[in-house]
Amino acid sequence: MATLAIAATDGMLHFELAAACEIFVRDPSGLADPWYDLVVCGPGPVRIGRFLMEPDDGLERLARADTVIIPAIEDVDAEVPAELIDAVRAAHEAGARLVALCTGAFVLAAAGVLDGLRATTHWAHTDVLAARYPRVQVDPDVLYVDNGNVLVSAGKAAAIDLCLHLIRRDHGPTVANAVARRLVVPPHRAGGQAQFVTTPVPARDDHPLADLLPWALQLLDRPLTVEDLARQAKMSSRHLARHFRSATGTTPLQWLATQRIRRAQELLERTDDSIEVVARAAGMGTATTLRRHFSRVVGVPPDAYRRTFRSAGPPHAQERSQ
Repeated sequence: MATLAIAATDGMLHFELAAACEIFVRDPSGLADPWYDLVVCGPGPVRIGRFLMEPDDGLERLARADTVIIPAIEDVDAEVPAELIDAVRAAHEAGARLVALCTGAFVLAAAGVLDGLRATTHWAHTDVLAARYPRVQVDPDVLYVDNGNVLVSAGKAAAIDLCLHLIRRDHGPTVANAVARRLVVPPHRAGGQAQFVTTPVPARDDHPLADLLPWALQLLDRPLTVEDLARQAKMSSRHLARHFRSATGTTPLQWLATQRIRRAQELLERTDDSIEVVARAAGMGTATTLRRHFSRVVGVPPDAYRRTFRSAGPPHAQERSQ
């Protein structure tokens, strides 16, 4: 039986730690034999958010595990405990598979495990990870990265995706899908899929774009131009571009393109409309144009994106009825 050890130290986030415990504690399909021997390892009683937790074993146990999971840490600017770094290095040297969830990537980076490897973390911290650890090849636009024996994920939902990916690797898609059904989540999202970050709309009512952006969101099916936006905002195109950069961190055209992709995602998830109809409703014009831009931004074609959500539908409905 393969041992799966979850590291637990003060300052970790309870969601990722609890999610890993829930996902790997048992096999709901009854098909995987043997399942994982789950053990939580820590230096002693540890404070996880509002909870005090008593680990099963000490951190030195990580070196004897087949797979080691590092949950997210709350403060990426805090110094990673030396005993955790030493335990992770020992596990790596012993040949363990290392898995970091969300900001747990900072622990692997501090241990030097990610040097020369491709990695990701929550989109809000990718710049910090890249600046602090220049030897790490940080990719801010993916859900998770599988380097074989070292794997890392983006934020909370992506952490679940990576855990399911591990089960799929170890036990196959039938078992992974059974776990996904129990969790009521999509059975598979490819790691190369983009972190779906919605470009923000200014929260202040007095912001120069406060009325413009909601107006534009209602008209995404139309061929809006920068000139159209500037005219509606009653300002020059140059002035508009400055406000857009300040409020959203991007240009008017890039913002429009992002919102159109988001609209397409919503329609693919909620409707049975053809790809051609979705393309027109999202302002992409044709299915060919939608497929090109959708695949570039999201990382998977719209047909595959829809199948991910629809394939999870019937089992979810069945589970709710039981």
